[in-house]
Amino acid sequence: MPIDNDKPYVLRVAELIYSKVVNIKKKNSEMTNIQAFEVFMTTKDYDLISSGEFHNQWFLELKKNDFIDKQTGKKINEETMRLLEIQKDSMVKFLMKIPKLYYTKSHFPLEISQRAFDHLWRVCESYEMWCKETKQKELILLNILD
Repeated sequence: MPIDNDKPYVLRVAELIYSKVVNIKKKNSEMTNIQAFEVFMTTKDYDLISSGEFHNQWFLELKKNDFIDKQTGKKINEETMRLLEIQKDSMVKFLMKIPKLYYTKSHFPLEISQRAFDHLWRVCESYEMWCKETKQKELILLNILD
């Protein structure tokens, strides 16, 4: 039985985050995954995702296209749209950003920043798990699961 390599729509944002963290590491080869995630949290892409705007733009595009996804050419059903709405809400909740409060005086991340970091990490873990399950190991570049 062949493996289904169609990427679930809920991994779209995970793939974006993952690729941005990989690019940060490529530009800074001495950087650890943790440092690359922290840098990602200062980017416009992070702001786009954490504000819900990433999903809002995608939903608007889907609505204009009768819910046909431009990347896959397939229609997204109502159940998947509900899951994507839940995903958007959780991204906004867990990636909440409070400017200039990332670190306390002791240089430890505040709980809210740690929660955002942990969420990003889990999202990227799920992307790597999908890559592993679909036997696309060449896509696993951060080796978070190891």
